[in-house]
Amino acid sequence: MTQHPGLFLAIDQSTSATKALLFSTDGRLLDQESLSHRQIYPRAGWVEHDAEEIFNNTLRSTSTLLDRYSGGRSNLLTLSITNQRETFVLFDPETGQPLYNAIVWQCRRGDDVCRRLTKAGHEPLVHELTGLKIDTYFPAGKLCWLLEARPDLCARLKDGSALFGTVDTYLLYRLTNGRVYATDHTNASRTLFYDIGKLAWSEELCDVFGVEFNRLPEVRESADWFGDTDLAGSLKRRIPIYGVMGDSQAALFAQRCFVPGSAKVTFGTGSSILLNVGHEKRLSLYGTLTALGWVWQGQPTYAFEGIINFTGATIAWLRDQLQFITTPDETELLARSVPDSDGVYFVPAFVGLSAPYWRADARAAILGMTPSTTRAHIVRAALESIGYMVTDVLRAMGEDAGVNLGMIYADGGAVRNAFLMQFAADMNRLTVRAAETPELSALGVVLNGGLGLKIYTSLDDLQQIPAGFVEYNPVLDSINASNLYAGWQSAVQSVLYQTKQG
Repeated sequence: MTQHPGLFLAIDQSTSATKALLFSTDGRLLDQESLSHRQIYPRAGWVEHDAEEIFNNTLRSTSTLLDRYSGGRSNLLTLSITNQRETFVLFDPETGQPLYNAIVWQCRRGDDVCRRLTKAGHEPLVHELTGLKIDTYFPAGKLCWLLEARPDLCARLKDGSALFGTVDTYLLYRLTNGRVYATDHTNASRTLFYDIGKLAWSEELCDVFGVEFNRLPEVRESADWFGDTDLAGSLKRRIPIYGVMGDSQAALFAQRCFVPGSAKVTFGTGSSILLNVGHEKRLSLYGTLTALGWVWQGQPTYAFEGIINFTGATIAWLRDQLQFITTPDETELLARSVPDSDGVYFVPAFVGLSAPYWRADARAAILGMTPSTTRAHIVRAALESIGYMVTDVLRAMGEDAGVNLGMIYADGGAVRNAFLMQFAADMNRLTVRAAETPELSALGVVLNGGLGLKIYTSLDDLQQIPAGFVEYNPVLDSINASNLYAGWQSAVQSVLYQTKQG
């Protein structure tokens, strides 16, 4: 691995904020700047972002960071981008301006479309080609809804006066002044329009969803060149863009899970669990998704994925809606202030339940409360719900892949919560290795940027970069762990039964 004095600039555009980060070429995070954007809720279950606000926050956060870091602008080697994967934008190719708010992966407005297509028998084909499910978590169903609601946008998509893209595509287009309309394989594979076996956009899938595109983004490997940018005049020279990848796959890459059987959990607004299953596409029998981990030198790496759509968002709900806490850090102290959750179970199905249940109609509930239930019990139950949902997915994935997992790599902001990490280790009876640097999605695209620049020459090179972590081993006895988990399963079934009865 060649040592280099330059700096990597990364953009991590997540569901809640846009971060600009500076890394050294040996993978050390040097500094970062973050700006939150508005969460727009036009109706119950609908979630949108202002894509123009996101683009402006990208420019502001990078400029503020580079102003603060002396010599940063002159030493930049490349820009890399990681992003919330399934959120999409329709935008004007002439101006780059969004034509509608970005529709977020959490949004449920495509439910009716997805039910209609599933009832029509399209699920097996979609699963075979994409590895995914017909679910409104992914863009296709919501795009159908939008084009039915806005025929003008449907016409513009057909004639090319509107372009479709995930957030990486939108940012690339804006940052390159419209010169590059592209995405990488990991983001393309989340749209339900992409064949993960052929590594190509699929006309057959577009026909299933009834969407006619004049054109779609060019799909490149994550380590490829994606154009040049001067950050809208913020830099005196243009720098290349190398390293583009969806946030969950970027974290898997940063954890160096290059060997089949290795797995990671990213704790974010939602959580994604990925298990490397090798270079051959494999389809799940138990509701687990198949994802493209990455494509490197023409060879794909596939992964099983379990998606949990409301984990960190549950903590935000405690803060913003119930005002039980003022910062997420308070949850650990509150959880530890009581010996247990006193029989309280929190099922955070605010936008339905995803893997392994896939029940978009489920609704959130807090069960088992008594007159003695306190704020601390509810907060503890909320944290425990994250551990339970991770356990649900890991058990399904392990059975699906036919492997016994020995360790789970963890990343994301919640790895700082030692209570949650320990609870996850206890429930899964596995060692949890929590990254000391929570910004692993950004590190993942930086590593791809380094491959693109040939600062790193191979995946073996990347294994030499140090990775700090904190290790959590199970301490709760297996009987108590089993009893707690059985209580969770009963709580989930109660929620699903009530939903069915309703």
